[in-house]
Amino acid sequence: MDKQATITESSNFEVILRKTMELPYIRIDRESFLKKELSKYYDDDVVYKAIAANPAQAGLSVKNLDRIAKSCINNETAKVTTLSAAAGIPGGFAIAATIPADIAQFYGHVIRILQKLAYLYGWQEMFRGDNDELDDETSNKLILFIGVMCGVSAANATLAKVANLAALNVPKQLMRQALTKGTIYPIIKKIAKVIGVKMTKEIFSKGVGKIIPVVGAVVSGGLTFAIFKPMSIRLKKYLADLPLASVDFYKEDHNDNIIDIDFSDIDLSEIEDED
Repeated sequence: MDKQATITESSNFEVILRKTMELPYIRIDRESFLKKELSKYYDDDVVYKAIAANPAQAGLSVKNLDRIAKSCINNETAKVTTLSAAAGIPGGFAIAATIPADIAQFYGHVIRILQKLAYLYGWQEMFRGDNDELDDETSNKLILFIGVMCGVSAANATLAKVANLAALNVPKQLMRQALTKGTIYPIIKKIAKVIGVKMTKEIFSKGVGKIIPVVGAVVSGGLTFAIFKPMSIRLKKYLADLPLASVDFYKEDHNDNIIDIDFSDIDLSEIEDED
């Protein structure tokens, strides 16, 4: 397989996402994660309420959660940077073998950190049961989260609507419908395409550095650090501002709120410009 063919195939983000999900360390169990992280600072009653509902409903403010979130980001950044640097060591023709693995590793840790941040700031389990197959609902949700991390404004607006539904505890069937049917489908496809374009640029950037052995390790690891941590911080800030993370939101009565699952007003001008 030549280099260009590898890069072209890797630019299909949805393919990469499904391949990445085959890695063994991707899924973060929400209950185990929250119990481990929150138990360092809070008593059992608070921890169990955070698991049963969410941290905001248990009275944990964004300010309190930020410290844990920053630690999680630093931890995942260190891991992915080390792996990326190791993948950058081969030179010359070895580049064709290391690029797909490096990209899968990168997005594997992206998916890990987005789960950790999501659980801290109020979201429920990202994956449905123990089924290894990536269903459309989960795939679309992951694309939205990663779109936010990549700075795609349409992803911000779309995920905000999904977050409002989640904050109102709508039935799972309605949430599934919102994430898989109607106007959201073309939005998700366009967001995935934009992420794919950004990812292709990253592949080329890393590829140039890897042509030179040893030096490639420094370039690859450095680029990964420069990309991964800002992406994670961007998502942290975004999630912290949503109703799911707000203690005050859960002190109010939302029984009469209208459930809106219409995504037709999402501004796609930014995405259209990428075509």
